[in-house]
Amino acid sequence: MILLKNATIVEFQPPSVRTGMDIYIYGTEIMAVGSNLSGTYDAKRVIDVKGALVMPGIVCSHNHFYSGLSRGILARIKPSPDFISVLKNLWWRLDRAIDEEILYYSGLVCSLEAIRCGTTAVIDHHASPNFIGGSLSVLKTAFEEVGLRGITCYETTDRNSGLKEVEAGVEENIAFAKLCEKDRQAGNGHYLVEAMIGGHAPVTMPDEALRLMAEAVKETGRGIHVHVAEDRYDVSHSHHHYGKDIVARLHNFGLINDKALLVHGVHLSDEDVRLINENNAYLAHNARSNMNNNVGYNHKIPQYQNFALGTDGIGSDMFEEFKFAFFKHRDAGGPLWPDSFLKFLYNGNDLLERYFGARFGKVEKGYKADLTIVDYDSPTPFVADNMAGHIAFGMDSRDVKTVIVNGKIVLENREFVKDVQTIYEKAKIAANRLWERMDSLAD
Repeated sequence: MILLKNATIVEFQPPSVRTGMDIYIYGTEIMAVGSNLSGTYDAKRVIDVKGALVMPGIVCSHNHFYSGLSRGILARIKPSPDFISVLKNLWWRLDRAIDEEILYYSGLVCSLEAIRCGTTAVIDHHASPNFIGGSLSVLKTAFEEVGLRGITCYETTDRNSGLKEVEAGVEENIAFAKLCEKDRQAGNGHYLVEAMIGGHAPVTMPDEALRLMAEAVKETGRGIHVHVAEDRYDVSHSHHHYGKDIVARLHNFGLINDKALLVHGVHLSDEDVRLINENNAYLAHNARSNMNNNVGYNHKIPQYQNFALGTDGIGSDMFEEFKFAFFKHRDAGGPLWPDSFLKFLYNGNDLLERYFGARFGKVEKGYKADLTIVDYDSPTPFVADNMAGHIAFGMDSRDVKTVIVNGKIVLENREFVKDVQTIYEKAKIAANRLWERMDSLAD
């Protein structure tokens, strides 16, 4: 039981700002919001936030926690002049070098850094071809030990060992979805992690992979999480080998629905966008990653009904991702302003609602107590009409003070509630071993 006093409550959709408010948290939910609640509710912790901004939880809608130990990588990477060579020389070597311990520490440090940046939930997409079975449970453990909410999946692909690898990936997705369902049915407060049915990208997903994934979707009730049209090669491959646009091909297998999360979509056609909208699916945009890989810009952003923001493995700082997404859009001649990108940031909570069966994204009674508290000193008035502008031009993750996930304080006054120094020390050892394993792999 926690009572937050003297809060400035910030809502993203529709934008609003309420000052002098109290928030009472009981268990995993917000039970009351109003003025002067201390005399009404008995709380174990009473925290005077002294006017700080209390926001609904911030969601990273696409990430790769397996890449957490790649920062500053010193493995020998061949020159990679295009996107496909970057995949082959860097990422597809890194994921093959991952074992259980490496993945565990990668998941831990990524979870910690998400919370440090004010991100309360991450939708993850995993790959470790030499450690498939049980890999998602390792990530789940990392999420839960740190206290971060998440959704994860294994990327189904045939790129290393053909159909055998496809089958193993689908089996891991199904097994993990069943594990998460047990947590849901148990109804305990530790239900922090959910499952999707992952796929790498259509370029490494033959029809048999799509058929098996469709069966997994029906069996588990979960949706797909797949990269689409990140690079033009994905599109040309689909046309050459299947005679279809990418989303049309996925749709033919029954994979485009209201739980489907597609990623990047830089080179999707108008018909692809129509199918996504028509089926109430989502697209996650990753501006920094697209820029880093030089894959092009998504000029169709205004056409999407459901559009969210992710990082594609470049940390979990959604304040920074917001800025890059907005400024790149403006640089590309786009018509949208910061308020649209505030809606995209909020939309990650809609994705959570589709999976957890609870309410997210508002500081109101009955919503999950996932909250980001920001100590932002604004030199100008901070009101509903200019909130998005403050995020674009002023506020950043350094302003994050306290983070609450599922009713528990996981970061308070910029300090984690558990010792993390040992985790970082062990992560550095695991990173060195990862880089050595990458160098030992044959091309």
